[in-house]
Amino acid sequence: MSVATAEPRPAPGLRERKKARTRDALVEAGMRLFVERGYAATTTEEIAAHADVSQRTFFRYFAGKEDVALDVHAGFDETFYEAVLARPPHEPLFAVLRNAALDDWARLDRAQLNTRLDLARILECCPRLRAAQLRYCLEQQQRLVEELARRRGTDPETDLRPRLAVAAFFSARQTAHLLWSRGEEHGPDELGAALRRCLDELVPAVTEP
Repeated sequence: MSVATAEPRPAPGLRERKKARTRDALVEAGMRLFVERGYAATTTEEIAAHADVSQRTFFRYFAGKEDVALDVHAGFDETFYEAVLARPPHEPLFAVLRNAALDDWARLDRAQLNTRLDLARILECCPRLRAAQLRYCLEQQQRLVEELARRRGTDPETDLRPRLAVAAFFSARQTAHLLWSRGEEHGPDELGAALRRCLDELVPAVTEP
């Protein structure tokens, strides 16, 4: 069974590039304000003003400020999903997730690491945003379950192994991210080390007395 590969995408036109720049400007402004002022104290009007667009323009791109934060999350999850698709077709299920995550995280540059760290701290301080993130993560988990089942040639509704592998992996990844964000060093090596530690200790945690 071959690994799924994405079809080449045509180069975006001028309008699409302009829309992408506006979206990026809104996300950048939102994250900066969330860090400086706190998520709860930041308004959509302020985000729009800092991105030099109208509030009406803001709502063309996002339904609210929580979607700005989740857009950052979505960007990271998309690169991880692409890393999963790139794994060899006969790799064991959990190894697919582990190796894809390690490969993906190793490619993060300093700016991306800082954004990831900022997002972790924002989520930690905002229960409502964490609830929205949880709903989003469940959607992403389902997409991964379907991909792992496709690799096995099974039905994800009857084959529980893809679903259990994804659930266990997400738990370990979340713990690794928490350890990294609360640590003293926040480089890619520390992030990868935290993930390896959590994944290596996952099986002993549920099998040893």
